[in-house]
Amino acid sequence: MIKQQFFVFLLRWLASSFGMFLCISWFGTVNSPETFAAPWILYAVAGLIFSLVNSFVKPLIKTMALPLAILTMGISTVIINTLMVVVTIWLLPGVEMDLLGAALSSIILSVINALLNLLVR
Repeated sequence: MIKQQFFVFLLRWLASSFGMFLCISWFGTVNSPETFAAPWILYAVAGLIFSLVNSFVKPLIKTMALPLAILTMGISTVIINTLMVVVTIWLLPGVEMDLLGAALSSIILSVINALLNLLVR
């Protein structure tokens, strides 16, 4: 059971890292590439930070914003997902992304996570 949970976490981390690679490459800029020894480490750290933010911060925000989600019929979920991408980019040293890029990134990452949820139970 623990091996299965660990495997699922690694799979989600890999998917988040791939998604962050796409999003940072398309919508963001890396100002100081010398911060990380290799470029893939940046995306691995970005995926890890995004996974941790989604695991710990997002449930708290979604619980507090539940009345807003009911009023907007779920549209506020896009805003919350964008906020999670903004927090992740803020925590990454040397990476910048504007709000539109974060919104588009949240949609891409949501699609990647939805596809992963279809594959992994």
